Amino acid sequence: MYKLLLMVLLSAVIMSMFALQADEEVALHTLFRGKHALNRAVHAAAQQSDQSKLARGIPAIDESKAKTAALQYLQANLRLDAANDPLPGTFLQQRVEVEVFKIVNDGEVFPYTYTNPVYGYSVTLERPGVIMFIRLNYPRTYTIMQPITWTIKGSAEMVF
Repeated sequence: MYKLLLMVLLSAVIMSMFALQADEEVALHTLFRGKHALNRAVHAAAQQSDQSKLARGIPAIDESKAKTAALQYLQANLRLDAANDPLPGTFLQQRVEVEVFKIVNDGEVFPYTYTNPVYGYSVTLERPGVIMFIRLNYPRTYTIMQPITWTIKGSAEMVF
């Protein structure tokens, strides 16, 4: 009888460990997916050149087009609606918050070093670029893990 009880308890422990491992694996894939989506968004934003300044030989980013492009790419890649809430039936469950969106434009002296001590982030840009941070909440598959929230950071420079 004690062997049967030991087998049941051991099975419960093994299943809990399996659930934890599976949840950690899905969490990492979610983090990578969020990072790739952010990288695509900042790259798209950095390519929105201000045509009137560019015609005069000044590389600059059109700020309104850049923000629109960044949000469109982020929403398309993470399957979000216009308010950055997840679409019905998608994996994410909570709104993706844009924590920081900064355009480093032609008014700065390059190389320009952006530092954000609150998020522990620093990047040096050689030409105009975009810096963006998003907050992504992981919807746990099992309740074994604690809730996870990431602040994902990304930057891209204008290519000309």
